[in-house]
Amino acid sequence: MRQRADLIDALPPGEDLVVTRDGKVIATISSTGGAPRPAAEIADDVTVVATAMRLSESARGNLSAELGADYIVIDMHAAPATADVLLVPPVSPQLIGNLRRSFPKARVVVAEIDDAELGVSYQGPVRRLLDAGATTYLPSTTIPHLAKQLDSTVTHERQLTGGAPARLEIDASPRPPHDAE
Repeated sequence: MRQRADLIDALPPGEDLVVTRDGKVIATISSTGGAPRPAAEIADDVTVVATAMRLSESARGNLSAELGADYIVIDMHAAPATADVLLVPPVSPQLIGNLRRSFPKARVVVAEIDDAELGVSYQGPVRRLLDAGATTYLPSTTIPHLAKQLDSTVTHERQLTGGAPARLEIDASPRPPHDAE
């Protein structure tokens, strides 16, 4: 089975690749005759998630299915510059900056994934710290925000375990704007 990117690359000039879900057209990708990224028309009510990590068609399809009918998950090379979300593995700040320029409107989301069933492994520094025994990771921007996160984490842990030690994962709660902290 050919990868979706192969189908797009193989489009002759003037041809379209129509993407459907449950019989409803959710995207049309048109050949641009050798331009770096094909032109795409995507329904307004669909959130476009562009992946900047090598994922099999199966993995991308599973992610799309888990997200639901309001999403389409496509490789970044096939995604329009207007993609809503750019899913990236842990990479350098320079690469994030370059990707941000390619997808200026996208919300950049860094994800560490380890799914043996689908053959996907993008572990980064946070996963390695948790695997080494850290119990929680708190991405804080200020001391007041850290205090709120730490108190919430400790209180939540006590509620869950009745005071016994527990291993919590990552607190990725949205942080307030800088002036609200």
